[in-house]
Amino acid sequence: MLEKIKATSAYIKEKTSLKPEIGIILGTGLGGLVNEIEIESSIPYAEIPNFPVSTVQGHEGRLIFGKLGNKEVVAMQGRFHYYEGYSMQEVTFPVRVMKLLGITHLFVSNASGGLNPSYHVGDIMVINDHINMFPEHPLHGKNLDELGPRFPDMSRVYNDRLRNKARLIAFEHDFDLKEGVYVGVQGPTFETPAEYKMFRIFGGDVVGMSTVPEVIVAAHMGMKVFGISIITDSGVPGQIVEVSHEEVQKVARKAEPKMTLVLKELINSL
Repeated sequence: MLEKIKATSAYIKEKTSLKPEIGIILGTGLGGLVNEIEIESSIPYAEIPNFPVSTVQGHEGRLIFGKLGNKEVVAMQGRFHYYEGYSMQEVTFPVRVMKLLGITHLFVSNASGGLNPSYHVGDIMVINDHINMFPEHPLHGKNLDELGPRFPDMSRVYNDRLRNKARLIAFEHDFDLKEGVYVGVQGPTFETPAEYKMFRIFGGDVVGMSTVPEVIVAAHMGMKVFGISIITDSGVPGQIVEVSHEEVQKVARKAEPKMTLVLKELINSL
């Protein structure tokens, strides 16, 4: 695994002159932030050695290097999911590669289902913690000591300073920014009403099928993490309706400008 990570990062370094310290992972229907990036180079996942290929509609599947405002960034336009049949090592492989590229800050976004009754479809939530419900752990197996410790601490995964800045950005632009706990599940089915209820009892505010594996690996390697969710459907009793992937994408695209604003200003404030 370590040799593959090194080989992939070496290949990518040959394709760009930039040396970004900021990595971005864009979730379902949330690729619009790319329009704000002054792109220097773009590499399709299919051309990157050892990289998985995104198979989900709404995930473009390319690695983008460029400038967002005054900061050099690398952005994943589309991510990989456990439900696609990839192992957790494959799902999180790009985050490992980002570390070797010099990334110190990781910004992750996703579309999620709302559990908190005070949240509504279209709301944006900053993640302050997560609950890992995936059946496989991304750090399972032999530890790569070169990348991080065997038993990483997870008590403060989502960076306090970045979350505080995000709240200030939302306040300055006069819109509401929620904050809460993300429950990560394997999918690909949307949750049953009983499952929504269970995850809420567990302490979750939103639920989704991504993010947690990447964040665990980023924390393992000492990155500073910021996570943000767009609530695209409701799991609150009495508000649950039949939902489709297309509807999730539609709501995500509509709410995306606010998320893009937060991420852009937050990254430029570093």
